[in-house]
Amino acid sequence: MSSQSRILPSEKKRKLLVKTDDFEITNHGLKPEERDVKELIRLGVINVDKHPNPTSQEIVATVKRIFNLRKAGHSGTLDPAVTGILPIALEDATKITDALLPSGKEYVCIMRLHSTVKKGDLREVITQYHGEIYQKPPVKSSVKRVLRTRNIYYIDLLEVDGQDVLFKVGCEKGTYIRKLCHDIGLTLGTGAHMKELRRTKTGPFREDETLSSLTRVFDAYEVWKESGDEEELRQVVLPMERGLAHLPKIVIRDNAIGAICHGASLAMPGLVKVDDIIEKDSLDLFES
Repeated sequence: MSSQSRILPSEKKRKLLVKTDDFEITNHGLKPEERDVKELIRLGVINVDKHPNPTSQEIVATVKRIFNLRKAGHSGTLDPAVTGILPIALEDATKITDALLPSGKEYVCIMRLHSTVKKGDLREVITQYHGEIYQKPPVKSSVKRVLRTRNIYYIDLLEVDGQDVLFKVGCEKGTYIRKLCHDIGLTLGTGAHMKELRRTKTGPFREDETLSSLTRVFDAYEVWKESGDEEELRQVVLPMERGLAHLPKIVIRDNAIGAICHGASLAMPGLVKVDDIIEKDSLDLFES
């Protein structure tokens, strides 16, 4: 099976089923990208490019200081030495972080083997780790060290240079890539450890788009404060809806919005469109 056919749960193809084209156009509300800067920040998310050394919480604390915020939060811890995507939600947008957890994550890793092996043997062993695996968190972890299952959606060998192995892996939240390297080394009989790791995907966030360093975040905010120029800041701070783009959608009539916002249940007459992967009584929309 090709790597192109293996995807994260949040990347599953879906189709919007149309119940009716009858809808009402109102003057209420506005598009997320049309919010003023203060509202954008209150309901914003930043796709931070984490550098080595600082912890995830230190990155969040820095973002809070830059914008003088009461609260901010990230969607999944990266160890200090690990780099890559760390989406940070600002103020009221922190409510969306839980929606990113079941969406799956992708990493690119350099694994150091403790002795050389044939590339064919290495490829064969790595493919054994595709699917459901058993994993016990490493000694240095923040969770209880009990055996548990995790899903590896895809794992692809990219390059071998002596004892250094470059591979890409898409996996379920809570998968320890450091432990994955250790286990692959045990299966090979050579031993192995994680040398470098970078996160390249988290839900709808990608490494090749909307990625911002902390320096860029700081500069964009300072330019806006000093000159009122919003262009760069709007490239850095994204509407929180970008962090929900991977979720299945239900489209309702405008005249049903008020009742829904006040706690009413959604009835069929208020339904306009629905994604085809939504099923009755299903809470986990990213089940494999």
